[in-house]
This record gives sequence, structure tokens and C-alpha cells, in this order.
Amino acid sequence: MVIFVVHPCASPHSIVFESAETAVAIIPARYDSSRLPGKPLADIAGRPMIEHVYKRVKSVPGIQRVLVATDDDRIASAVATFGGEYKMTSPMHRSGMDRLAEVAGSLSDQFIINVQGDEPLIDPALVGNVLRTLRNTSEIDIVTALTPICDIGEFLNPNIVKVTIDNKANALYFSRAPIPFCREEDSKPDVLGFKHIGLYGYRRESLMRLARTPRSPLECLEELEQLRALESNMRIRTIEAHSAGISVDTPDDLNQVRYLVAHGANQ
Repeated sequence: MVIFVVHPCASPHSIVFESAETAVAIIPARYDSSRLPGKPLADIAGRPMIEHVYKRVKSVPGIQRVLVATDDDRIASAVATFGGEYKMTSPMHRSGMDRLAEVAGSLSDQFIINVQGDEPLIDPALVGNVLRTLRNTSEIDIVTALTPICDIGEFLNPNIVKVTIDNKANALYFSRAPIPFCREEDSKPDVLGFKHIGLYGYRRESLMRLARTPRSPLECLEELEQLRALESNMRIRTIEAHSAGISVDTPDDLNQVRYLVAHGANQ
């Protein structure tokens, strides 16, 4: 007996193929932090920080699954309590990208979205734009985000990562240093540079290739894992975010987020 998946008399123009290219969002979350230990579990309006991140990402159209990647049982328990999904990973990873790749290696999804676990006010629209750009730009390996820097204090702050781009918005370089350098003091532009936002979209094959690649010289110097991709001749497309958001690194950052959520920023 022969079973036809498509009726043999059907017109070729009537056949519709559904894409098998699914997307998963993975949120790396560590308990240890030099400046704010246990921050994924920090209380924000009665819920742990990781739950705020998870639920915002869960609302993004086109993402079929959201996972928290952690090596800590306390974080795993918190995720399970609010009904989320998690994967336990090795505690030996030096970067979030390596933790991401461990989880992605067990999945078949073709698009991997990496959202930081300390971004409780992450904009779901920005996450959606990263995924959309990744799907629609076949020659790009990675998509990330940036926002203009107009404040000289931010521009000079080594904790704020800067990125320079070409005329197609592809990343040329990432640095903790103030780049680009303006030689003429009296001709400084209003926009001093661009702040990198640590949100990434990877093609599966690109992520797995990076995970197999040793740490690169520039990555080791700047402690910026995205430089490994540039040194491996990968293309990183940037998109502009409407705002920089707040990455929670210190108690002051946490208090600011708590204030904003209390005044409706989570709506």
C-alpha cells in the first residue's frame, strides 16, 4: 500500500511546506557573583529576578521554548516553583556562551536566543527583533543589540562595553575602552559611541562552532567572549534598541529595578 503525504493530483503551487527551523531562548544563570551573590534569586515585587526575565522572554512570538541554564540547585528549584523549565550544566564554564552551547548541544532548534539572567526589564520587542533579524539575514552568524552613548561618563566606564560598526551595522570591534577615539576635541559628536547590550541570537551551527573554538587572544585580553566570534571571521549584525535597559550588577542596580517595577515598569 502506498500512502501519499500530498495528494498525487495536487498542483505543485498548492503545496505548503512549514519551516522546521524553531527557536529556543536560553537564559544562563549563575548564583555566584562577586558584586551581588545570588542575584538571580533577588526578590523583585515578590518574585525572583529570574522569573521576571523568564516570563518576559516567554511572551516573545516565535520562540517555542524558554530554558534556564544553571549549575545551582537553588536557582533550579526557584525556576521549577514558578513553572519554568531549566537544564543543569557544568560548573566549569568560563562564559555564558559556553554554558549556552552545552544546553544547545542537546537540542535541535536552529535559532538560539541568549538572554542574560540579570535583565529583569528586558524588552520582549527587542528580543523579537533579534530573532526576526537572525531569521531574515542568512549571511549573518550572530545578531546582537546596541544603543547610543551620549554621556561621557558612560563612554569612559570600562564596565560598559562599547561596539563599533560598519555601514551595514555589522560589528567591527567590541571593547571596554572608549571607542572610537575622537582626535579633535572640539569636533566631538553628540553620540560618542555605542553601548553593547548583551543579548544574542545565534544560528545553531555558529554557536556550536564557537564552543569548539579555543578562547582567542583578544577575548582573553578584554574578557569579552564575542571577540572570539570576530577573530573566527564570523559576522555579527547589530540592531538598535530603544533604550539600554538595566543590567543588575550591584545593589544600587537592584534597588533601581525594584523602584521601577513598583511604579509600573513591568506592565
